[in-house]
Amino acid sequence: MTNFLWVALGGALGASARYGVGLLLINFSNLFPFATLIVNIAGSFLLAWLFAVQYAAPAAEQQLWLFLGVGVLGAFTTFSTFSLDLVLLLQHGDWLKATLYALLNVFGCLGAVLLALWIKI
Repeated sequence: MTNFLWVALGGALGASARYGVGLLLINFSNLFPFATLIVNIAGSFLLAWLFAVQYAAPAAEQQLWLFLGVGVLGAFTTFSTFSLDLVLLLQHGDWLKATLYALLNVFGCLGAVLLALWIKI
């Protein structure tokens, strides 16, 4: 149960940070979705950095990963997780899985958005 609390606390902070970035860039939102772009790139960088630090120091606390990686960055952007998963597949030489994963994520998500708009959820 403690692990769920770490994730929940981190998630609250990550979601709040995501909202804050949107507020900071609200004046530019009509030009381009800068907030989403910045959040996705920053989240991808931070999750990969955290993963590398955790990998280099395997004795690091699981709660730190749950709080920062799953909670904060997971709520900040899930694109960061997608990006890390994709790069790890590529690093392991799983080109077919990586390609399939990328295509399914991009086109699956776009398809889901189009479907939701079509049926007006």
